[in-house]
Amino acid sequence: MSRTLIALVGRPNVGKSTLFNRFIGHRNAIVHDIPGVTRDRHYADAEWGGKWFTLVDTGGFVPASDDIIEAAVREQAQIAIEEADVVLFVVDALEGLQPGDVEIADILRRSEKKVFLVVNKIDSEAREPNAAEFFRLGLGEPISASALAGRKIGDLLDLITGGAQAAGDETSDPRLKLAIIGKPNVGKSSLVNALLGENRHIVTEIPGTTRDPIDTVIRYHGEEILLVDTAGLRKKGKIRESIEFYSAVRTLKSIDRCDVAVVMLDATAGLEHQDLRIVETVMERRRGGVVVVNKWDLVEKDSRTAAAYERALQERLRIYDFLPLLFISALERQRIFKVIDIARDVDGEQNRRVTTSELNAVLGPDIERFPPRGKAGRELKIKFVTQVKTKPPVFAFFCNDPRQIEDGYRRYLENKIREHFTFRGVPIVLSFQKK
Repeated sequence: MSRTLIALVGRPNVGKSTLFNRFIGHRNAIVHDIPGVTRDRHYADAEWGGKWFTLVDTGGFVPASDDIIEAAVREQAQIAIEEADVVLFVVDALEGLQPGDVEIADILRRSEKKVFLVVNKIDSEAREPNAAEFFRLGLGEPISASALAGRKIGDLLDLITGGAQAAGDETSDPRLKLAIIGKPNVGKSSLVNALLGENRHIVTEIPGTTRDPIDTVIRYHGEEILLVDTAGLRKKGKIRESIEFYSAVRTLKSIDRCDVAVVMLDATAGLEHQDLRIVETVMERRRGGVVVVNKWDLVEKDSRTAAAYERALQERLRIYDFLPLLFISALERQRIFKVIDIARDVDGEQNRRVTTSELNAVLGPDIERFPPRGKAGRELKIKFVTQVKTKPPVFAFFCNDPRQIEDGYRRYLENKIREHFTFRGVPIVLSFQKK
C-alpha cells in the first residue's frame, strides 16, 4: 500500500522532532537515517486508528539565510515539501508569530499542498489564546497542541490521517509493479531506457501518485508490467547538494507502491552502506526484492569472478542472503529482461500459500529435534503452525507461552521454512500465538 507521506517543517527549535517522536510513540526511536548534506534526516512509519503513514522530520527551515548549513537544511526541507502528501507546519506559541513563519507560509501556499498549521507548546487551556495570532498566516485555523506534554496529539492525528488509507482500502491492480531503485548513478534510468528501447510494445504512460513522476506500462510475453515512477531524478533548480536526500524520498514512495523492488548496485563500487540501507528498507516494508549488479561489463573478470563476487555480496547481505542476485549491463543490454523474469518469480513466491498439513509434516520433525527452550524450568511447546497470509507470507505458530520464544529460535524457524519452501527474494513474517 502507498502510505501517506507527511513532512514536518518549521523554523528551528519549534518542536518538530519532539512532535515526530510523539507521533511514533517513543523517544529516541530507531528510524531510517538517510544521509543528507548537513545531518541525517529521520523517517519513520506510524499508525493511528488502523491507518499507516510515513513521517519525515526536516531540519529547521530558515528561508532568508545565506549560511551554508542553513541553506542546505532549507534545501532538504523544500524537497520534503515537494514530495509530501501532507505538510505539518509547526510554529511556536511561546515565541509568537515570527517573520520566518510568514516566509515559510508563503512558500507553503505556493506549493499547493495540504497544510496543517500546528501551534506547538500550548500545554494548557490558559495558553489557548496564543494560537489566535497565527490566523494571520492565511493557512486556515491554527491547531493547538503540545508535543512535549502530549496535549491534543490524538485530535491532531485524527485530522492528519483523515485522508490516509486503512489496510485493505487500496484498489487491487493485478499487474506486476516493479520499482527500480538504488543510489544515484547506479544506472536506474539506463535500465529503464534499455527495457523500453528493446521492447516495442509500450502500452501507455500514466501519472503516478506524486506530483510529476511517470509510471510506464510495457508488455512482456503478453503480460503488462508496470514500471513504477520511471521519471527518475530530474534536474530541479534548487536541488544541488541534496540530490541523495531527494533520491531517498522518491525511493521510499516507490517501494510503497511496488510489488517487487529491483535494487541496483554499481559493480565497480560493490555493496556500500547506503545500498544496504536501501535493501533493509525494502525488507522492512515487506516487499519482494531482487539485487541487480549493473555495469558488469566494466569489471575485469575470469570464469571465477561472478561466483566470488556473489559470495562476497551474500556475506555483506547477511540475513538478506535469500535475495536473488543478477549481473547485468544496462548499457550493453546484457541480461536486462532476466530482471523481469526473476521479479515475476519473486512475486509468485510471495503469493504462494503452503497448506497447514504440509507445514506441520515438514516443520514438526525440525521442532522436535530442536525444541524451543523455556525459562525458569517451564516446558515450552509449539502445537502447530499455519500460514495465515500471503504477500508477505505470514506464518502463525501456536504455543503455550508465545512470550518465551527467543529471537534466535525465530531465526531458526525462518531458516527452516526457507530450507523447505525457499520463498526466494521474499520477506516472511513469523507470529506466535497462545494455544
